[in-house]
Amino acid sequence: MFLSLKKSLIAVLLLVPLSLFGSDSNYGDLTVTRLVRVYDGDTFYVDIDGLHPIIGQKTPIRLRGVDTPEVGRRSKCDEEKILGNQARVFVEDRLTGAKIILLNIDRGKYFRIIADVTYDGVDLATELLKAGHGRKYDGGKRSGWCDS
Repeated sequence: MFLSLKKSLIAVLLLVPLSLFGSDSNYGDLTVTRLVRVYDGDTFYVDIDGLHPIIGQKTPIRLRGVDTPEVGRRSKCDEEKILGNQARVFVEDRLTGAKIILLNIDRGKYFRIIADVTYDGVDLATELLKAGHGRKYDGGKRSGWCDS
């Protein structure tokens, strides 16, 4: 009896992690209720009505597939700070007053929400890249924005 129980427990312990790896980690799509603020070119905060306030208010969103220069104290040089502010203003101008949709929502490293983002039907990442305000980013090590 004990051996049978032990074998069953081992089987469960082996199968549960496998089922987790096979699951789809995409959480679907959401419409943003309010743009709270744009932090930089690839991160902004939103409110999403209908969700618990812990996850639906002032929720940070990381734009998938793009890296933009840092702003403020996180920037490594004056040039990066200038470029970062330009990217932030670019995103702010496009998202303010627009219908914002978060597509293919997922969790990235640091448990942040990562999403493809459209504003009034336009892909934000594509526009940032076309305007030269960002670089393609796959989640790995980022290149610097300073010359030295």
